[in-house]
Amino acid sequence: MTAAGPAPGATTGGGRTVPRSALLVGAVALLAVVAVLSVGVGARAVPPAEVVRALLDHQGTDDHVIVRDVRAPRALLAVAVGAALAVAGALIQTLARNPLAEPGILGVTAGAGFAITLGSALGLAAGQAGELLFSVLGSVAAALLVAAVGRRSPLRLVLTGVALTAVLSGVGLGLRLVLPDVFDAYRFWSVGSLAAREQAPLALPLTAIGLALLGALLLSRALNALTLGESVAHTLGAGVHRVRAAALVLITVLSGAATAVAGPILFVGLIVPHLARRPAGGSVPWLLLYTMVLGPILLLVADVGSRVLLPTGEVPVAIVTAFLGGPMLIWAVRRYGAGAL
Repeated sequence: MTAAGPAPGATTGGGRTVPRSALLVGAVALLAVVAVLSVGVGARAVPPAEVVRALLDHQGTDDHVIVRDVRAPRALLAVAVGAALAVAGALIQTLARNPLAEPGILGVTAGAGFAITLGSALGLAAGQAGELLFSVLGSVAAALLVAAVGRRSPLRLVLTGVALTAVLSGVGLGLRLVLPDVFDAYRFWSVGSLAAREQAPLALPLTAIGLALLGALLLSRALNALTLGESVAHTLGAGVHRVRAAALVLITVLSGAATAVAGPILFVGLIVPHLARRPAGGSVPWLLLYTMVLGPILLLVADVGSRVLLPTGEVPVAIVTAFLGGPMLIWAVRRYGAGAL
């Protein structure tokens, strides 16, 4: 297998090259700043210094209770979901060699949503554990179907994902219309949002996301070899079929767990890999490291925007990411051309 060589990072205006490790450290520092600022934004503003005091020296004041019990868990959820969706997008784009691939576009998110709807209709998706299980199973089934039908070309892959999303969305809507109880249970989940989700038990989905992120890092060198072509990957000792199967499992766990806990949030897996690809310098390990940091930053910023866009209430964060992702998709199509589809 190949190791990630010391490829240069981003080039500054003066022609100097910034090491990728330095860029990553800067991104982590930016993530910490954005997280602190996001915890302070809301109906009751909390200064950043007070946010830090609440986290390090809890005094039981109103501001400290808001920070510790509501906003900090919400920020943690945004970090986990953002990293999961971004890394899932990077894995899909690497695996499919398609810069427009994303869990939502390829039907993985729709599969998770339909599975939760079906599980609710059967009375089997009760509680967070049930939703998480059905979400992952739905993601797996959708990913396998899309890969089986559209494996011959990137165009067929994307079109199959779009068609499957339309079919599953229509059938799921029919089930919800004829089963009011299922509709009531689905209505809260279907809006991709972080609001009020921080009060749910997060140990199970966060553990699943953490283990899947670790697995993605462990698989990254094998994926690096796979990007050189199947014959080269075989020569370097990478088991192509095993690597693809492992990547597919990681994609479904990441997207399924994130969708189960926060609802369908699209375009994060499309935007972030494009932002990370240039500083990563063609290295899959570095690409995954950058997406693990940039994904949470994007979702935290979108979550802050969801709180301040309307003076009367919050906008679901999925709407904010859609506003960001739509232009990004148009840009990607114009840059890579119709052949990228």
